This record gives sequence, structure tokens and C-alpha cells, in this order.
Amino acid sequence: MEAGTNGAPTSSRVVHVEVNGERHEREVDARRLLVHFLRDELDLTGTHVGCDTGNCGACTVHLDGEAVKSCMLLAVQADGTTITTVEGLEEDGRLHPLQQAFSDHHALQCGYCTPGMLMSAKYLLDNNPEPTEAEIRKALQGNICRCTGYVNIIEAVAAAAKGEVSA
Repeated sequence: MEAGTNGAPTSSRVVHVEVNGERHEREVDARRLLVHFLRDELDLTGTHVGCDTGNCGACTVHLDGEAVKSCMLLAVQADGTTITTVEGLEEDGRLHPLQQAFSDHHALQCGYCTPGMLMSAKYLLDNNPEPTEAEIRKALQGNICRCTGYVNIIEAVAAAAKGEVSA
């Protein structure tokens, strides 16, 4: 064990994860947040750091198929799991239908919240392929957007659910 900046001992642990279909093994500080592990260790910068308190949703990823806020988990808690980040949505260079719907419906402005919105929306559609507007609103309520007013985001999720996206 080595000493941290305040003189307290720190510890590290080897973490094994599968992220976007790739296996990774890294030694990480036991206090490292999952969001920082994904961004700094794996260079997956699509997962954004917004509030570090779990309020904004910009850091939402899927952990073993569940939507989670990666700023609220330690990297060591993800050991042995499968993670999907926003980078894992596209396939063979093609946007996921949700990504295309966000583009088609102008559901982004600054784009900061977009990765978290996409991951929350994907979780919704994976579990409820035909959501009502109220169900879409509820599924996205843990994600904050300060630019769009949500109307276009909700329209984009509804269009993706109906398969109404451009090619």
C-alpha cells in the first residue's frame, strides 16, 4: 500500500471488465470512479462527467444490461461485469437508430447530455419497445438537458421506437 495525498494509505485492485465487446484488465485505485476509469483508462470519452453526484445523468452507461450512473460507482464495483457505453451503440460504422433519431429530430444542441440521454433511452426501449410519451418522460427524468427543453428528445425516442428514422 502506498500513501495518498493526505497521507492515508491507498490501495489498488485489478479490475476485469468487458466494455463494448472488448475485454480489459487494469489495475485501478480502489477509490477511482467508474466514469473516470472509462474516460481516462479506456479513452471512452463519450461518457461525460457532469455533476459527480448522480443528478445530471450525463455519465449513464449500461452495466450488465442495467442503466447506471457511472459517477456513482467505483471501478472496482464493476469488476467482472459487461459495460456498454455510448460508443458501443453504433455497429459497423452505422449509427444506432436512437442516435439517428436524435439527429433527425434535432434532439441535441450542445450535446453534453446526449450520451446519457441515449443510454437511458436505449435502456427504456430494450425493456419497453413501445413506450408512451409519459413512459419516455419518466425514463429520462434522471437526465438533465439545459439546452433543448426535452421536446425534441422525447420526439426522437418515440420515432426510434416506431422505427421512423432516416437511413
